[in-house]
Amino acid sequence: MSSEKNEFGPIVSSGHLATGALPALSEIEFGLIMLNHAFSRWMVRCMAAAGVPDLSAIDILVLHNINSRNKPKTLADIALVLNIEDTHVVTYALKKLERLKLIKSGRRGKEKLVMVTPAGAEACMKYAAVREALLVKSVLATEVSGETLSAMASRLRALSGHYDQAARAAASL
Repeated sequence: MSSEKNEFGPIVSSGHLATGALPALSEIEFGLIMLNHAFSRWMVRCMAAAGVPDLSAIDILVLHNINSRNKPKTLADIALVLNIEDTHVVTYALKKLERLKLIKSGRRGKEKLVMVTPAGAEACMKYAAVREALLVKSVLATEVSGETLSAMASRLRALSGHYDQAARAAASL
């Protein structure tokens, strides 16, 4: 990955955060801000193109997670995988998805489980088709290898651990 440099210094959202010992971290943070907003916008518009408008990015992430591997999930499973600390956010998404008949709930003992309905699975399949046609095709044209993307993903997951640890430390101050 090449860093964008110009005569004005690193490209960041907050110059005062790029003055410390690791200015490149501010460049990553700005990239993450841009990527987060673009990815959220993409998910919402892709799902609308797949025929299911009015879902938020979180709703879509939750639906895809429930659809994954075609096995029932608990609220705790979903929150853990998606790294969502506030379970109320997931609960709200589950209620909305169930109201739209994209998921259904059941029980395993005292534990509530959610699973995708045929309509939810179809929405995910249509989303995947739109994604393949519009996004994957575009990314493939950049000639960035799958190995490079996997390495970037691994580094981003590792970096998320540093942010989680720093958040715990900040909460104790």
